[in-house]
Amino acid sequence: MVDATFDDRDGFIWFDGGLRPWRDANVHVLTHAMHYASAVFEGMRCYGGKVFALEQHDQRLIESAQILGFKLPWTREQIDAAVNETIAANGLVDCYVRPIAWRGSEQMGVSAQRTKPHLAIACWEWGAYFGPEALAKGLRLNIAPWRRPAPYTAPTKSKAAGLYMICTMSKHAAEDAGYNDALMLDWRGQVAEATGANIFFLKDGRLHTPTPDCFLDGITRRTVIGLAKQRGIEIVERVIWPEELETFEQAFLTGSAAEVTPLAEIGPWRFEVGALTRQLASDYSDLVNGRR
Repeated sequence: MVDATFDDRDGFIWFDGGLRPWRDANVHVLTHAMHYASAVFEGMRCYGGKVFALEQHDQRLIESAQILGFKLPWTREQIDAAVNETIAANGLVDCYVRPIAWRGSEQMGVSAQRTKPHLAIACWEWGAYFGPEALAKGLRLNIAPWRRPAPYTAPTKSKAAGLYMICTMSKHAAEDAGYNDALMLDWRGQVAEATGANIFFLKDGRLHTPTPDCFLDGITRRTVIGLAKQRGIEIVERVIWPEELETFEQAFLTGSAAEVTPLAEIGPWRFEVGALTRQLASDYSDLVNGRR
């Protein structure tokens, strides 16, 4: 299963109201989403048979579609049930879940008023996003060649597929240079996030994180902020400039795929994989696995 391509697997994908054999979950080549990026998606993890923050993820999916101008004909409760049905049909207990909604092939061109909205949900076993050594050693990031767009130039409050084009390009550039990922700045040159995860920095006992005004305020991000506050750690949401990175002691990423992953370096700046980062990673693991 690990080496299988994503179009040739056993199992089932929920597609527009019911389960289909994995290999039959296909769309036409003239689907609007393929040509004009009119698609939104979610990423979530199931731990021990229970999806963490399921309702929040599915609600964000619905709202993301609305931001792009199309309405899903399924309620959040129906999507929740479909997620659980898909996991059960594939016999999985610990897995990654990917719902995606898109405009169909009824109309071609920039306009899409006559297209039909579609929804599919897939799930598969997926271990640590950055590999098993990341938590011990920390990740190496460079600075992305692309920047997060201004909110008046793109629907930055939506988890829209089109917004991830520059993430793929930036991650490829980082991996080609021998790094694990890239730190993306925003259009102003301020620190934003990694290619698929939010970022935190530790300095003098306080956690600093960029204000999410042009990128997603991640569900894992908000969860980790809550865990940190439970430990009495002050959270500072603010503008962070790249030249400040040399003043921070620790740094880590948060995301449904990344979970809580420490950073060892960003470009020329180095960070300790320290006790606080490890503690929050442990706290998050305990929470999502039902141990707290």
